[in-house]
Amino acid sequence: MVSQTKTNSQAVISLTMGVLSILLPFLGLVLGIFGVVASRKAVKQMEKTSEDGKSLATSGLICSTIGIVIQLFGVLGLITFYSATQSVIG
Repeated sequence: MVSQTKTNSQAVISLTMGVLSILLPFLGLVLGIFGVVASRKAVKQMEKTSEDGKSLATSGLICSTIGIVIQLFGVLGLITFYSATQSVIG
């Protein structure tokens, strides 16, 4: 019988948060930060235990980082837009 190793739950959470950080506007910034934290936590846990999920944690870290960058550009774009329109109006 084949023994399966358990997948780290923090790695799955990291990937989920990373994908949601790309898809959800504004809330994605917070989810991206949580995804990065969960990814780092998962990697440290997997070093201590023999759980699987390193690729999930890495993918979660990448998606979370991309989500954070996208959200920051969105927020900076909105700030720039509102400051440009206020200077034209006022």
